[in-house]
Amino acid sequence: MAVLQEIVVLGLLVLCMAASVSAHSRHSHYTPPPNVIRLTDVFSRVSIGREYSTFFGGSNTKLLNNGSDANLALDKSSGSGLASRNKYYYGFFSAAIKLPSGLSPGVVVAFYLSNADNYPHNHDEIDIELLGHDQRNDWVLQTNVYANGSTGTGREEKFYLWFDPTEQHHHYSIIWNNHHVVFLVDNIPVREFAHSSSYPSVYPSKPMSLYATIWDGSQWATHGGKYPVNYKYAPFVVSFAEMEMTGCVVNQTAIVTSCSMANPSSLDPVDGPEFVRLSKEQIEAMNWARRKLMFYSYCNDRSRFKVMPSDCK
Repeated sequence: MAVLQEIVVLGLLVLCMAASVSAHSRHSHYTPPPNVIRLTDVFSRVSIGREYSTFFGGSNTKLLNNGSDANLALDKSSGSGLASRNKYYYGFFSAAIKLPSGLSPGVVVAFYLSNADNYPHNHDEIDIELLGHDQRNDWVLQTNVYANGSTGTGREEKFYLWFDPTEQHHHYSIIWNNHHVVFLVDNIPVREFAHSSSYPSVYPSKPMSLYATIWDGSQWATHGGKYPVNYKYAPFVVSFAEMEMTGCVVNQTAIVTSCSMANPSSLDPVDGPEFVRLSKEQIEAMNWARRKLMFYSYCNDRSRFKVMPSDCK
């Protein structure tokens, strides 16, 4: 009987370990399409120490490697965040991010553009949010676009990742120009939000700052708030590296940008022909990501929208 009990206990331990491993590698058998342009190799990296200032939680912010990298922490006392010193009107924005390991329900790591400080009632926002996981689920990538204060609408789309985002750094990037907003993971486009004349009011159109943050999203982040942050596992530390910010810098006093039609060398760096539309390879890669890894789109949520939002048609 004792031997049988040992076998049962051992079997349960093996099952638990397998479940734990599968929770982190559920989608790792997916291989993204090759031959997609590496936009992160096209633009220059910036110093976090020079280009960013503390947004909140200064005691939980640590600059490394002479300011080129940063660790941001969330503990019981506070989360933490950085904000770009400049505001941008269009551009390419990217960060290599390594997420906290271990259980992280309720934890939100965000890399996003916003102008809520200047336009509290009609702000724009372009979000990459990485939502922590419980024992049965992976980290989730959530993308979102707000314009003119339309926070009640929410244009969320959610994806699983095809790798373990806690093992090493991976690139999360945003293209924002007059043609579209594109979200990319390791240079694979996962979502395109077009700037259409049919619904111009839902497209971000005002200068924004870039933010990198980690914070407590217990009320909604993991299964709609079912699993809050468990501070027994704190501190939760996220690493930001290889930051890129290339765009039209806004002079807030004169309300002009560094991109001027009078000076071709200073034109919007993401407004050239290669940024007007996605390439064939990029479209194929995006279709792959959406088919294999997207599990939620606001356009398919009939419980939220009785009438489909205009930008879904």
